[in-house]
This record gives sequence, C-alpha cells and structure tokens, in this order.
Amino acid sequence: MNPTPIPCTLMRGGTSKGPFFLASDLPADRALRDRVLLAVMGSPDARQIDGIGGADTLTSKVAVIGPSTRPDADVDYLFLQVVVDEPRVDESQNCGNMLAGVGPFAIEHGLVPAAAGVTAVRIHMVNTASVAVAHVQTPGGRVQYDGDARIDGVPGTAAPIVIDFLDIAGGSTGGALLPTGHARDVVEGIEATLIDNGMPVVVMRAADFGKTGHESPDELEADAALKARVEAVRLAAGRLMNLGDVAKKTVPKMCLVAAPSNGGAVSTRNFIPHKVHKAIGVFGAVSVATACAYPGTIAAEIAGDGAQLGARSLEIEHPTGFFTVEMTLVDDGGKPRVERSALLRTARVLMAGDVFVPGDVWDGAA
Repeated sequence: MNPTPIPCTLMRGGTSKGPFFLASDLPADRALRDRVLLAVMGSPDARQIDGIGGADTLTSKVAVIGPSTRPDADVDYLFLQVVVDEPRVDESQNCGNMLAGVGPFAIEHGLVPAAAGVTAVRIHMVNTASVAVAHVQTPGGRVQYDGDARIDGVPGTAAPIVIDFLDIAGGSTGGALLPTGHARDVVEGIEATLIDNGMPVVVMRAADFGKTGHESPDELEADAALKARVEAVRLAAGRLMNLGDVAKKTVPKMCLVAAPSNGGAVSTRNFIPHKVHKAIGVFGAVSVATACAYPGTIAAEIAGDGAQLGARSLEIEHPTGFFTVEMTLVDDGGKPRVERSALLRTARVLMAGDVFVPGDVWDGAA
C-alpha cells in the first residue's frame, strides 16, 4: 500500500518541539489515532529513526488543534506525549511549552481571526478542562515570530507570547489545588507538598534524599538508588492525588527543591517523571511557584516569605536558568486563592507540509 500523507506543521513551542495537527486531519478513533502518531514519531525506538520524533521526551510531543467545544474558548488543544521507547501515547498531562505554539497555529489556519497588533486566543486545554489565553503578536494581521524576547533553553530571541492561565487549579486531580487538602503530607517517609496548579507535582526537599538540590541533571540521572526512591514516592503520591495507578503515567512530576543560588525563590531539580529535566516544564514551574506562594508548603518554607496577597513575580531556578511566573493571589474566605498565573514563552514555525505513515497503519479513511 502507498503511504498516507497527513498535513502537519512542525513548530517549536517554548523549549519543546513537535508536529501540530488539525484534529480533522487525524482519525477520530482514539486507538487508531495513537497508532498513527506512533508511526509519525517513530516509536517505539530509542532513536525514533523511522519517524520525525527527536529521540527525547521534549521533542516527542504532539499538539492537536480544532474548533472549541466550549463557549468560553476559541480552540481546543489536546496535548499528546508520545513515549519514545514504548508503544504508548499519553494524554494524562498538559504541556505549557507546546501551548505557546497553539495561538500562532490557530491564527495561521483560520481558526481565529487576527487582530491588528495583538490577538488574544482563548485556548481550551482539553487534557485539564481549563482555559488559557495566549497573546500573540499580529502586526498587520499576520503572526510575527521575530522579536526581542528571550527564554532560557532557547537560543536567540523571538516575539513574546504572554500566556494567562485561568482557573487551572486541580485540573488533573479533581478540582483542588491541594488534592489531599493538606499543605504537607508524609509519603513513603518523605515530607512532601502535593499540588496541582496546571500540573500535578510532588514537591520535596532535596536534603531529605541526601542531595543539595544543586547537582547537575546528569549526576542525578546516574544515581539509581535516588531514582528508585523518588519513584516509590511518586507511585504512592499518585493515589493520594486521585490519579490512580501512575506506574504507566507521566504524572505526577517530582520536584526536589533547595535554597536558591541565583536570587530566585527556590532552586529545583525535576523528574519528568523518570528522567531528570534539563530545566523545568511550564506547568511544573507554575505549580512550584504556587507552592512557593502558598503558606505551609515545603516550597514556601524554603522561599521564606509564605503567602503574599496581590500580584507578585516568582523566579523558579532550574539547571539551565530560571522561569519567571507572574502570579496574583487573593483572599478567599481566609485562604489564599490563585486568581491569575501568567508567563512569557516564544514559538517558531519550522516547517509545514505532509508527514507520511504506512498505508497499513492508516489508509486515510475516517
């Protein structure tokens, strides 16, 4: 059989990269869709040599975009993590880096009309049933990719894309910012904060694992005993966070925190979940920043200033720089509530055309 062409656009979103598809160009059946995407990316194979995946978690990502299924958004965005070395596609989490490309993609594909100057694209993040608003530079009614904005982990500069997150707390874990109702829990003997403000994250002191929290990712990656201990906590925390059996899920993420070394709120080392991140994911950074601002958490203990109502900026340090999260906390019956989280990302379109899959995987029929 002849291979089947599928229209797609390869984009960098934040510090991630992957193909963006219109939902209408992929099979409606989920199982068939997943088989198609495994073929697209070349999984399972450590090199993804027979596909367009980049042989790394951060470059084996897919965004599926379509008209919104809810009235308060312009488009639907489904994020899919294609596992590199397993025949598995995971949709249990969101991705705030790939999210940066959704606004430009939606505008360029006619899903959202471009405004003069800046276009606000309201994005329904299907994975977490929440909404983000991406502010895309569109001078003259066209998406602008060039600009002066810099983000750690990406060389050069690009046009800024400011993303506001609206009511994302508990999107993956049942609607609560703190799924257990506690600022701290003891999980497998480790004191931890279980938090979900866009991404389920388990925040723990690096010192409780015998680490400084300033080790390189490679040093942590090489410590098999550490990884096994972190995974044991993760498996137990997953059930406490209403995520069920997470053995084959990519959430929750695991974050070791320590005192900052470069003037930030806290230093982080992140497991995503089985490899050590060279930086930190967007939603992971938002959840950790929220923990820094929320009283009684492990992160707030290290950040040192607890809750401050009103607008504030938090710099979350990671191995290759820092991630700035803008946050507004308000009083909600005596407890702080996150009213707004925002951050700056950039994106770039890399190529557009057809990606081909074997005809015996999919013949293109609906």
